[in-house]
Amino acid sequence: MNYKYRLALAAVVVTSITACSSGADSRRQAAQDFNYLNTPSLESWALPAGAQPFSNTDYTIPHRVYQGEIGTKVDIRPPLQVLELIPGVTSAVDQQGVTLFMPSSNELAKIWRVTQQLITNNKVGIVKQSADRIDTDWVSWTNEDEDTKISSRYTIEKSPNINSYRITLTDWREDGKVKPVSVDNKRRYSILMTNLVMAKYDNMSREQARIAAAEQMKNVPIMMGTDRSGLPIIIARASYDDMWDRLPIMLQKLGFTVEDRNRSQGLIDVKYRQPDDAFWTKLGTKPINLTNDKYRILVGDLGNRTSLNITDNDGKPVTESVLASIAPVFGAAFAK
Repeated sequence: MNYKYRLALAAVVVTSITACSSGADSRRQAAQDFNYLNTPSLESWALPAGAQPFSNTDYTIPHRVYQGEIGTKVDIRPPLQVLELIPGVTSAVDQQGVTLFMPSSNELAKIWRVTQQLITNNKVGIVKQSADRIDTDWVSWTNEDEDTKISSRYTIEKSPNINSYRITLTDWREDGKVKPVSVDNKRRYSILMTNLVMAKYDNMSREQARIAAAEQMKNVPIMMGTDRSGLPIIIARASYDDMWDRLPIMLQKLGFTVEDRNRSQGLIDVKYRQPDDAFWTKLGTKPINLTNDKYRILVGDLGNRTSLNITDNDGKPVTESVLASIAPVFGAAFAK
């Protein structure tokens, strides 16, 4: 069975140049005319009778054979770049495909698992597969820059000895007909497939980091302490970044409404409305000793710890007894 995977270019942040017309050719071709193609060929200069040959070579046009497309075949789209989303990875692009040099064997194994998952989840057909190589079936691309239906097949390989990962475009189809692939298209669609894998890898890494951070925040010790001036504060044994990301969610669960935030200054403006008795019974703590009003939470960076203080609507710090009532509630909320 021939599976097809329709891929949207927007998923990998591909930039295209769009002209006034909505046609595919207008996004690939220059907007000017191509009258230069009608330029007559150069001819030898016929000297008048009795004239001496011109011997100055400063303006002589060299005779060379220049390789490349001309006219409507010139593709003006900016070349794609490999998105190096994996820390420590380096890439090399040649006329056949893309090679990624991974920073470690663990990262190589991870991107290989990501590739297999990407193929399985999107029902990409596999022609041949081994421990270190996958030959895909036809992959169909959704691309408004193309005026025909594009499909391609790939060989994906890994070399554990040098921690390399390679994607090579092996076959090319236009409107269902197998055709030779140009160097530009081989490069473009090899990079595009590589960027899809890299984007999937990056998304999975971010999700894993988010889950790990959330689990870590469930066990954040919350206690009373003092600042350098000896004034009471709440201290959380977690980094500033972790606390800043998690605090708004936790506050909303406790009856606070976040109205404004300023990360650089560590300020969170909130409005508090105390939940009912059933909420505190379920949480397993005594109620917070705050009246229904507006407050400002001051978040301080102490390295591997974070300080929390609260001021009332007049800008005055709340009392130590109020902070002492808040500390166990914050601890219980993070544990939930």
